[in-house]
Amino acid sequence: MSANTFPILVLLGGFVVLLVLRVPVTFCLLFASLMSAYANGTNLSVMVRQLIDGVNNFSLLAIPFFILMGEFMAAGGISEKIIDFTNLVVGRFKGGLAYVNVLSSMLFGGISGSAVADVSSLGPVVIPMMVKQGYSREFSVSLTVTTACQGVLIPPSHNMVIYALAAGGVSIGALLMAGVFPGVVLGGSFMLFCWAMSGFYKFPPGVFIPRERWLSIIVNAILPLLTLAIIMVGTGAGVFTATESAAIACVYVFILSYIVFRAAKLRDIGRVLRNALRTLAIVMALIACAKCFSYMMTELRVPEMVTRAILSISESRVVLLLVINLLLLILGCFMDMAPLIMIMTPILLPVVTSPFIAMHPIQFGVMLIFNLALGLCTPPVGSALFVGCAVGRTTIEATSKKLLPLFAVMVFALMLVTFMPEISLWLPRTLGLM
Repeated sequence: MSANTFPILVLLGGFVVLLVLRVPVTFCLLFASLMSAYANGTNLSVMVRQLIDGVNNFSLLAIPFFILMGEFMAAGGISEKIIDFTNLVVGRFKGGLAYVNVLSSMLFGGISGSAVADVSSLGPVVIPMMVKQGYSREFSVSLTVTTACQGVLIPPSHNMVIYALAAGGVSIGALLMAGVFPGVVLGGSFMLFCWAMSGFYKFPPGVFIPRERWLSIIVNAILPLLTLAIIMVGTGAGVFTATESAAIACVYVFILSYIVFRAAKLRDIGRVLRNALRTLAIVMALIACAKCFSYMMTELRVPEMVTRAILSISESRVVLLLVINLLLLILGCFMDMAPLIMIMTPILLPVVTSPFIAMHPIQFGVMLIFNLALGLCTPPVGSALFVGCAVGRTTIEATSKKLLPLFAVMVFALMLVTFMPEISLWLPRTLGLM
């Protein structure tokens, strides 16, 4: 037994025990790290330094701007304008509202950057529309929940920022651009599924929008969609850094919601800021405590042990990547995305970047976040699933049955992203970001 064995058992065992006892993940990470440091003889002042260093990073400024931007959008009713626009584009076809659901999630998720925000903003509008037109309630909720996962891939995504911090030396701009095509591939896969299954599910015919409404719908949608252009074009062309584009987009959305559309009231801005601050406090506390946990794993050489263990499983690169995907899928069912990114990145990044697998860190970041996004729509910790069922007024059990074929579509898209690197890497390479 090596000198590191007991501190490792304290670190990992303590974390699992606290998690089983339903201690919040942030405190699980912190207490397990402190107990392991004490068992290892590490000076606790070093752990305090790690807590500070965890959040003392300029790149993290993008996160509060992205979160605040999402709150401004929710307050300004931006989702309804996106739905009207997508209904104009694809709503006329058979099963049109299913396509509207997918395309709305792609566009709105590409603006808000949050799967949960996507479900809570689009769900109350599109789910009743689908049910009224004849879609089953459970299918409407399951489609809304699964398509919302596009929001964590297509920029802006604060989870990409968290991965860049955990990976170290990875360009945030390149990561944001790397998520564009995987998000489109996922959306396209959902649309193909809806088209193929339209007869089986007996989708109702589409609804044609009168021509006199076209212009107003397009005009109302153009302004919100410019938010996506600010982030993607500004970052991709090198005009702004990721943090600057987040700040500019946040101010732009504030102007849209409170001045142009006047859908949000200035007297309610205190509530909006409180909601954003509450979310930000949770995320930043997780990042700080996960930094301590990652430091102890590095100190105890856990990543090296995991690398040797995984590479010893098989000599096949395909098998190893499937094992890593399966591990992440299972973990994503039981833990939230942000702490898993901070924990698993230092463990698995050396494995996938080893000469045997030779995966680019940016492609791995997209694959990691894609995997964990699937956990958002699976019990017992699927926050997007819980929100969707609450909004759609249905049960998790009934929705989960309808969700299974859609989950299979997500796994198919994940395999494409895993084994076809150019889906993730072509755009950032073309833009000269890597």
